[in-house]
Amino acid sequence: MSFQWPELLWGLAVLPLLVLGYAWLQRRRKRLALRYANLSLVREALVRGAGWRRHVPPVLLLVAIALMIVAMARPEGEITLPTRQETIILAMDVSGSMRAADVQPTRLAAAQEAARAFVGDQPRTTRIGIVTFAGTAALVQPPTHVKEDLLAAIDRFQLQRGTAVGSGILVSLKTIVPDVEFDLRNSNPRPTPRDGPRSLGSEPRKDAPKAPPTPVEPGTHGSAVIILLTDGQTTTGPDPIESAKMAAERGVRVYTVGIGTPQGEIIGAEGWSMRVRLDEDALKNIANQTRGEYFYAGTASDLKKVYEALNTRFVFEKKMIEITALFAAAAALITILASALSVLWFHRIL
Repeated sequence: MSFQWPELLWGLAVLPLLVLGYAWLQRRRKRLALRYANLSLVREALVRGAGWRRHVPPVLLLVAIALMIVAMARPEGEITLPTRQETIILAMDVSGSMRAADVQPTRLAAAQEAARAFVGDQPRTTRIGIVTFAGTAALVQPPTHVKEDLLAAIDRFQLQRGTAVGSGILVSLKTIVPDVEFDLRNSNPRPTPRDGPRSLGSEPRKDAPKAPPTPVEPGTHGSAVIILLTDGQTTTGPDPIESAKMAAERGVRVYTVGIGTPQGEIIGAEGWSMRVRLDEDALKNIANQTRGEYFYAGTASDLKKVYEALNTRFVFEKKMIEITALFAAAAALITILASALSVLWFHRIL
């Protein structure tokens, strides 16, 4: 627990003075009782008020004062609260390897079915966007709350050649952070100056890339995440690890979902064939770079469980919040209790 105004905690030093004052009053009360000891009326009153009960209300009042002083210092605590990601980008692999049937009925069909279930489970307050990637990547559905549009986009998936996992990450990142710049044509997606050295006082070219933004702590972007579903085998486009680093520098987490099996399957068409395997190491590296997490989906049912797990991860989040009201409320309740006991036992308020 921390405090916004910790200097006010010095007020707690008053508590020992209050204790000493209470002790002094008790001694003075005893001296007065001895002075009038022959008066039967006073002696009877003292008997009724004697014992531990007469100290309970003052002690409770002292605790209430301490809580109020702590409340004045504006305490903060880390509390797990229900929350929702504002935007979720589903980056879906539609490369030719997704037609492999090591996940029934095919990798793509299983991915589509699980994506539909995921969209259906999200609240209306969450915006979802869909990016597809093969040899390149494209935003096929901008972030929206309309689930019908999302389901229609999922149904329109068509297989294409090539697998550019890095492009899928970058186009998804661009959807979240529109000012991000990258080059999908090179292995290194970071833009580089193309205008060469400039003479002193000359103006920069308009198409020259901007200065890179100051990196933030990975995983600190609290309002958007990327869910990347692929078999992980990159064949073209930007380096996916470098693309993941760009996402990490902007605080965006990438959760990777590997679909397929490590041994893979041989697929072919038009006289060619190749074995397509799940590259788990690549997907784990991408998730680690961004403080996300990797999930393995070897079957269609596993894929559904992955999306269910992702749903639960998006529901709760730890946040530092001010808890002054809790201390103030506790102080008020204890004060009321002290007053009630004093009236009940001694027919007066403290």
